[in-house]
Amino acid sequence: MRFLKALFALVIVIAIIAGGAGAYGWFWLQGEIAKPGPLAAEYEFTIESGEALASVATRLEGEGLIEDKRILRLKARIDDVETDLKAGSYVVPARASVGEILEQFIEGDVIEYRLTIPEGLTTAQILRRIEEAPRLTGDLPEREFAEGVLLPDTYAFGANTTRTQFLERMEAAQQALLVELWPTRQDGLPISTPEEAVILASVVEKETAAADERPIVAGLFVGRLKKGMRLESDPTIIYGVSKGEPLYNRQGQRRTLYRSEIDRKTDWNTYQIDGLPKTPICNPGRDAIAAVLDPPHTNYVFFVADGKGGHLFAETYAEHQRNVAAYRAYERGEIAREREN
Repeated sequence: MRFLKALFALVIVIAIIAGGAGAYGWFWLQGEIAKPGPLAAEYEFTIESGEALASVATRLEGEGLIEDKRILRLKARIDDVETDLKAGSYVVPARASVGEILEQFIEGDVIEYRLTIPEGLTTAQILRRIEEAPRLTGDLPEREFAEGVLLPDTYAFGANTTRTQFLERMEAAQQALLVELWPTRQDGLPISTPEEAVILASVVEKETAAADERPIVAGLFVGRLKKGMRLESDPTIIYGVSKGEPLYNRQGQRRTLYRSEIDRKTDWNTYQIDGLPKTPICNPGRDAIAAVLDPPHTNYVFFVADGKGGHLFAETYAEHQRNVAAYRAYERGEIAREREN
């Protein structure tokens, strides 16, 4: 009996010691998980698509974000989140603990980059910008994107976004916009398809960069088409000559159109052809597309640049001639001031 009592007491002592060691180990682990990390300043860290936890933990240790990769892996195993890390780029704060880093990777608090594609660029010009964007990955796609099928905007994107994905997103955004706006178009427009709306919008986009002028220019062009008049838009001439690239003289200076170019008949020169150009002449933005689908009524038929970034509009040809004379006088004054300086 005494032997059994002694044995029972020994078992209890061993259990107490083991439990104490287990408790100590648990508290030690929690301390390691929560203590500030070695990172002296915030750091951008990227998890690749499909990358395993073991690889991430090894790189974190190797790049000095954590002291011991085993702690992070053990924490992930205890929380049953070993396969829950989300790909992307993260800004890891200075002194971030193992627990904080793992939580950031599980929640997917990734960096979003932004790229602005301005309205009025040709597809070739957009492709060059995307090719030069440092945060996008991969080559440009082999397939071609037609003129006018990409919607200019500011797009947010994550790490590992490819150039193909970015372009396809722009293409899908324009298709979605046309699906949204085309059914609500104004009755009686001189355009019969969404593609024609984009063509006309591209001309409006290239004629004015002023947001408040787009509806006026759209209404003016719609009125011209209804009257059977030609659009007579200078940007359509330029597109027929250089596919929208700036024109330069032999000295490498920007130049205006030559008379021979105005008189040259191309599929885009609306001084020489009736109706719309063959294709869009750029990629128009949402506002230009919306303007041609719901233009305001206007009696304006003519317009000319005012030399100050806007335009002078006229209802009659006589008024237009006065506006042209005013613009030429302004140009002469600018040239004279430049010579004086």
